[in-house]
Amino acid sequence: MVVELKVGNISGYGEASENPYYKHKLEDMIRDLLGVKREIECDTFKTPETPETFWERMYPILKHNLFALCALDIAYNDLYSRLKNKKLYELWGYSIENNILSNFTIGIDTIENMLSKMKDTPWPIYKIKLGTHEDLKIIKALRRHTNAIFRIDANCAWSVEETLSNALALKDLGVEFLEQPLPAEEVDGMRHLYKKCALPLVADESCQKESDIENCFGLFHGVNIKLVKCGGLTPARRMLHRAQELGMKKMVGCMTESSVGISAIAHLVPELDYVDMDGAVLLRQDIAEGVSLEYGKIVYSDLKGTGVKLIDLKPITKHS
Repeated sequence: MVVELKVGNISGYGEASENPYYKHKLEDMIRDLLGVKREIECDTFKTPETPETFWERMYPILKHNLFALCALDIAYNDLYSRLKNKKLYELWGYSIENNILSNFTIGIDTIENMLSKMKDTPWPIYKIKLGTHEDLKIIKALRRHTNAIFRIDANCAWSVEETLSNALALKDLGVEFLEQPLPAEEVDGMRHLYKKCALPLVADESCQKESDIENCFGLFHGVNIKLVKCGGLTPARRMLHRAQELGMKKMVGCMTESSVGISAIAHLVPELDYVDMDGAVLLRQDIAEGVSLEYGKIVYSDLKGTGVKLIDLKPITKHS
């Protein structure tokens, strides 16, 4: 779902995709946003509110659907910075001179197919999804092909014992960190891993909303924040600031975003230790131009705001 907010001839764009795991459907997001159309339009742009004020006004009526709120918040941040004639990172006062590289994701598949994907897309950092009965075999096979940095997402699939054992082997195989080895509810297990694991631990499913930063402290060494899960750029920035205060590593990841959502993530990169923003690269056909990746390096658009320009938007259903 792409949201457009428009003042005169200036538009801002935001995005969220439906996700069965989090039970957010396209029709629900559209319904909820159309339900607050009057509140969105009511005097908002006569004297534009800051994105923070706008988010606080929208949150009480959209807190049940943070995916929809995320799309709206990204669109508002994009529009607001365009109205100020600035790129979003400039509006925030960030420098992009020391930006980190984005990883490229290799999804769970046969070893042959995972190797083929890696060969088709040479990259300096790979995020490799695991959760099979041959996880170590997979990493050993991939490692023989490349010297790139590996990051592992275990998809909540391991036990405490598996994690401790696997981490020792994976550390020797050039793995940088482990993402979410246990299900989010296994707090005691994560507390034990935090003290004993040979690799740093990064929260994903355990870190969804703002209050989860505090909950992850002492269980994980870092947090992976997803814009759609927390409700957009505005709460994500607050989460990053709190993680910084707690001495935790900061990461932002993507779901199934086009360049609309990925371009929004890119403006947070100056604050991050790690970033996973390859969603648009994995699409068969993108719907927008914006921030791009060149061998992991982030290349910003010349446009203001988040830098997005739609190129092939063909909605299934048209709403007025």
